[in-house]
Amino acid sequence: MGKLSTHVLDTMHGKPAQNVGIKLYAIRGETRHLLKEATTNSDGRCDEPLLQGEGMKAGVYELVFGAGDYFAQKGVKMPKPRFLDQVVLRFGIADPTENYHVPLVVTPWTYSTYRGS
Repeated sequence: MGKLSTHVLDTMHGKPAQNVGIKLYAIRGETRHLLKEATTNSDGRCDEPLLQGEGMKAGVYELVFGAGDYFAQKGVKMPKPRFLDQVVLRFGIADPTENYHVPLVVTPWTYSTYRGS
């Protein structure tokens, strides 16, 4: 079976982003269902996969990253409202037997993602 994982990289400070709050939602029609909450460790990763085994199902999901709170904890001076606060990534899992790694590369003003393995 496959798994879903993530990794948060703080490119402003040039290191993994520790203590970023993450929420994982399953999207069913117009409804979001919270599946899991996690916090990144010192390597910017979650301690365990967000989905794996029987929990890995084809469908649409959202990862919501608390990037604004992370940068505020780091003492970064940001405008109010923050330019980036919660970063929402909506993506699809087509084949639940594959690994899906959805990293976030982030600063207070920009972000990018890609599908890793």
